[in-house]
Amino acid sequence: MSTSESPSRPRAPRAGRGSAPTLHDVAREAGVSLATASRVLNGSERKVAESFRERVERAAAELGYTANVSAQATARGTSPVIALLVADIADPYFGLIASGVARGADEQGLVVTIAITERDPAREVRIIRALRGQRPQGLILAASRTAGPERTETARELADFSTLGGRVVTFGAGGSGDRHVEIDNRAGAEALGRRMAELGYRSAIAIGAAEGVLTSDERLDGFRTGFEAGGGAVDRVLRGDFRRESGAEAMTTALAEGVAAGTLVFAMSDVVAIGAMAAIRDGGRAVGADIAVCGFDDVPSSSDVSPALTTVRVPLSDVGFQAFRATVDADWTQPALPLEVVVRESAPGVAA
Repeated sequence: MSTSESPSRPRAPRAGRGSAPTLHDVAREAGVSLATASRVLNGSERKVAESFRERVERAAAELGYTANVSAQATARGTSPVIALLVADIADPYFGLIASGVARGADEQGLVVTIAITERDPAREVRIIRALRGQRPQGLILAASRTAGPERTETARELADFSTLGGRVVTFGAGGSGDRHVEIDNRAGAEALGRRMAELGYRSAIAIGAAEGVLTSDERLDGFRTGFEAGGGAVDRVLRGDFRRESGAEAMTTALAEGVAAGTLVFAMSDVVAIGAMAAIRDGGRAVGADIAVCGFDDVPSSSDVSPALTTVRVPLSDVGFQAFRATVDADWTQPALPLEVVVRESAPGVAA
């Protein structure tokens, strides 16, 4: 800790209009050494006397000084930023995850930057490659993973990112040997399938994404396993994507082909399920008593729609928070993330 600065040191004129104040300007304004100003404003772990810290922070505020993040990244090897990659920020699934990441970052004084992959593997690779130059402290890949050659390319980019000192956290295993946050999609969907069979449903239609999208595959496989174990059968699997409109389109197709009363529709996500519910109503059918619907995630709108949606509750904000902790905690291990089947009016059970 330095104690040589003097409050009576002459101050230099303030930076004129049109020129950004520098760290040197802040140091002179505060009457401290450049090293002390840097320690205060650049997050050094070396202690600085509280009186000096207050003077530096006050001078920085008065001058409108903003730290040069690029310079900090060069000096430290990383910047105080966490990069979060999501498929679609309008999807409440990713919005809740982002809220958990932001909560953790705020506690640590870090900044979150969000990039949208649009579920495009090539775009995902380009974004990761571009982020390497910005040197974020951590990168969280929360977008839906796919099987195939694109996944290998993503893993290669994530490995290159790690070599620069950033920590990578992915959702689901198999990213690049880095840390990963697990949502047990298969077990949660299996529990839902068993519960629906217990409620008397015997015939189901499943709506999923394209084959090879891991989250969808795990949920469809888990639901089929649980439902069939309870005596039910999945008669049809319709494919689309994670948008509400896709759920509506798939359900419209199913209705055109014929859907018997008492059929259960399992959608891989609540957003898709809500789209399916809209199509059922538009087709003159009733959700619940006529065609039952269940989803997965328990996003806030699931309990607001009418009838309220039967689903699997995932603590998505906590998932995001754990993903953040995985980027900053040296000895992080993932705690259990409990999933819960929530039965509501959209799948109330078959009357005896």
